[in-house]
Amino acid sequence: MSTAAGPVAVTGGPVHAARTVMVMVRREMIRTLYEWGRPFSLFLQSLLWLFVVSGGFGSLLPDLPDGVGLDTAMFPGVVTMTIVIAVMYSASSVTADRDSGFLREMLVAPVSRAALAFGKILSTALLATAQAVFVIALAGFAGIPYHPLLMAQLVLLSFVCALAVAAFAVTVAAGSTNTQTYFGVSQLLVMPLVMLSGALFPVGVLPGWLERLALYNPIAYAVDPMRQAVFDRVSAAPEVHALFNPGIHWSGHRLDASAEVLLVLAAAAFFTWTAVLRFRRLS
Repeated sequence: MSTAAGPVAVTGGPVHAARTVMVMVRREMIRTLYEWGRPFSLFLQSLLWLFVVSGGFGSLLPDLPDGVGLDTAMFPGVVTMTIVIAVMYSASSVTADRDSGFLREMLVAPVSRAALAFGKILSTALLATAQAVFVIALAGFAGIPYHPLLMAQLVLLSFVCALAVAAFAVTVAAGSTNTQTYFGVSQLLVMPLVMLSGALFPVGVLPGWLERLALYNPIAYAVDPMRQAVFDRVSAAPEVHALFNPGIHWSGHRLDASAEVLLVLAAAAFFTWTAVLRFRRLS
């Protein structure tokens, strides 16, 4: 006796959803182990920015007191750029799975699509944070002390930043028809996001209209707390703080680092919601 086939029901509740997320994370970790060349090349790019680019531009600046250089100021930006680029490449697995047909198999499985979306976001954020940790390990070469609390702050802030960027990237990937489209759109978005984030130069030193535009960039609120944490542990003269660590201001008031972190978490929550909506519309 046969029955008509209907849609597969989602079962299991929160425990089943959590297991789905963990399976997604494990799969992405295993995939990255087999594609170790990409994280390694990204690490080399970070070294290029940290030692070559910052060293080159730093030589154009006048001698600063206390031995604080451009490499120290750029270090949080290099960490952030590592995260952004790592996230954009890792999120491409959504379109790669669609091209291979694996995404369709996941979508028809008896699991929540919200769990699938969050699994992609969490795995992407964890991979990007892991790559950021390798860069943070080089902090001493940029004149930054290996203070345990500072290192913990940088890692935690890296994860918060990676979570927001990963949610955004997965949303873009889920809405892209193929890998080529995704990379075209992501490349178009990455440059403005990085340039207006304070990664290369603090938002506070930008011209007025660019500074106002940067205030709408969630990544800017991830870079600034990292820079504040670094300069809290570095001995620097007031003029160095004014040049490299001016902060982000709203209506003339400097934002506290904790408020900036909350803004990044709010952006992560919003883009996670949009990613879930995108996954629910996939077929």
